[in-house]
Amino acid sequence: MEGGAYGAGKAGGAFDPYTLLRQPHTILRVVSWVFSIVVFGSIVNEGYLNNAKEEEEFCIYNRNPNACSYGVTVGVLAFLTCLLYLALDVYFPQISSVKDRKKAVLSDIGVSAFWAFFWFVGFCFLANQWQVSKPQDNPLNEGTDAARAAITFSFFSIFTWAGQAVLAFQRYQIGADSALFSQDYMDPSQDSSMPYAPYVEPSAGPDPAGMGGTYQHPANAFDAEPQGYQSQGY
Repeated sequence: MEGGAYGAGKAGGAFDPYTLLRQPHTILRVVSWVFSIVVFGSIVNEGYLNNAKEEEEFCIYNRNPNACSYGVTVGVLAFLTCLLYLALDVYFPQISSVKDRKKAVLSDIGVSAFWAFFWFVGFCFLANQWQVSKPQDNPLNEGTDAARAAITFSFFSIFTWAGQAVLAFQRYQIGADSALFSQDYMDPSQDSSMPYAPYVEPSAGPDPAGMGGTYQHPANAFDAEPQGYQSQGY
């Protein structure tokens, strides 16, 4: 697999924004970031109404303050989470620790699944409260488009965050069987730059110097008698 789980290049390599922005998980993260802005922005700007009979504003979703609070809270926290993991995308190629890389990918799986669930709850909650809202509470239909937009993009956010979780899980599976978490490690026996093992000449006896018998001095003719000759006594 080319590059890291979050970015291209080996650990300690230079940051490449073009390659980073082409990563599917980064694209989904940016899209989720935009969706979160739409959700909490719509509720904050047009999600609270008031009328002449009441001094305090009330939530457009069936006058339920919990509905507006939930949408704003989830939207803001999801917005911050996207920024955090976008920063991690940038920093990931600099992480040289195998354990830290695994932790980063595992946290991406858990956090993405967590937000997919919370967006599902938020969508169901806002849609239900919108259906039971009373027309007399908003006779002029103020903020209806914003309320529908918050519901719609809450629904879309379920899939963008679930997609991030799936992609992170796939990266973890691939990384368990490849160099994803150990890009800088190269087993010398598997190094493709050395197609042939160095030749080692076998030695006839023990090698106390540990040199493997790659070179031996020629035998001295005066150290021993030639083979096949026996001295004779007269």
